[in-house]
Amino acid sequence: GVNVNHMDSLKEVAPGHEVVYVPCHRSHMDYLLLSYLLYTKGMVPPHIAAGVNLNLPVIGPVLRKGGAFFLRRSFKANALYSAVFSEYVAQLVGGGYALEYFIEGGRSRTGRLMAPKGGMIAMTVKAYMRAPQRPVVFQPVYIGYERLIEGKSYLDELTGQPKQKETVWALIKAGFEILREHYGKVTVNFGEPLYLNDSLAKHAPHWRDDRDNTEGKLPWLADVVDELAQRINVNINRAADVNPINLLALALLSTPKHAMDERDLIEQIELSKRILNDEPYGPRVTVTALNAKGIIAYGEEMGAVCRIKHPLGDVLAMQGETAVLQSYFRNNVLHLFSAAAWISLCFQNNRRLSRHGLVHLGLNVYPFVQSELYLPWTDAEFAERLNKTIDLFIREGFLTTSSDDGEFLYRAPGQTDEVFHLRAVAHSMQQAFER
Repeated sequence: GVNVNHMDSLKEVAPGHEVVYVPCHRSHMDYLLLSYLLYTKGMVPPHIAAGVNLNLPVIGPVLRKGGAFFLRRSFKANALYSAVFSEYVAQLVGGGYALEYFIEGGRSRTGRLMAPKGGMIAMTVKAYMRAPQRPVVFQPVYIGYERLIEGKSYLDELTGQPKQKETVWALIKAGFEILREHYGKVTVNFGEPLYLNDSLAKHAPHWRDDRDNTEGKLPWLADVVDELAQRINVNINRAADVNPINLLALALLSTPKHAMDERDLIEQIELSKRILNDEPYGPRVTVTALNAKGIIAYGEEMGAVCRIKHPLGDVLAMQGETAVLQSYFRNNVLHLFSAAAWISLCFQNNRRLSRHGLVHLGLNVYPFVQSELYLPWTDAEFAERLNKTIDLFIREGFLTTSSDDGEFLYRAPGQTDEVFHLRAVAHSMQQAFER
């Protein structure tokens, strides 16, 4: 099944604009899925910038007729190729054709957004300058899977094996394997659009004076491209979907054995959902409607978790390669728990901290976490979010305050359930904060 959210806003924006779709890139299914989805919803499928590695015999011409145009990984030392390709992009933009490209440059092997590359954005800006027929709007798209077709190959690559080259035979072989497997649902969330004219007005109010100089150096171009690339990634994350597999991975991978008693797991999942619902990350974030027991049952059906029977209560676990692969789905939603994880981590080895000190330390580390996870807040907004999350933890009973002024915060001693749940929240981002 395919779940689609916030497409009505796209249909409001698209008329009269040159639409550039900029999805996250997690699977080869991304571009097939988006084109199929737009077509079935009555919109024109885009022309898609695809890596030249997909220009295979037989398959390449089919993809080309389906809207793909192929580009090399690097344009360096080939001025003619760069000029011809730029001209092709300019023709598409000038003609009002919808475009799609992946600013991460390739598929993410970890589940997080990768650092954006600005080459295609720069070409789009220059093409619009040459022929500003329609204003350009960038449409971020979040695509969330419950299981990846390429999961095993990603695992091999992360353990040091070389990337397998795409071939027709490999595609046919994979096709037969895919048809035998169950991959669950995929959710496509359309994020908040970005308008090129807004960035140009901010960084280059007199850009029209440079229209005849698109082949030369434009001093403001790098600022426009960098801002757009960063904001695209931020808006992709602000349209995240939290599915059952994400929540199971977030909880179970926080323990040394990747296993939890069923009662503890239910409580941890419910806590994660309360954090998401009480302090929403953004209006376009969607969260599974299943309750904790339904999430566990769905995880068993998908093969993401296994149940170990025990007289004192069943244990749910992620074992072997499954646990490693599930880290991908945990990483999809890490950014949504950044404030909660920071507060929890500060109480790992401290029983008493001042609220002011907790927020002050968070603001010191925030610029680094913000750049890694593409968080949307200013320093003041992050401080406000930390304070609201502290209040949530007090309501949950994880923290208590001093009776006089409420400035000092305390966590429970020893190995209580509250301490266990705080550690589980902290673990998801502990390595990032320690770095």
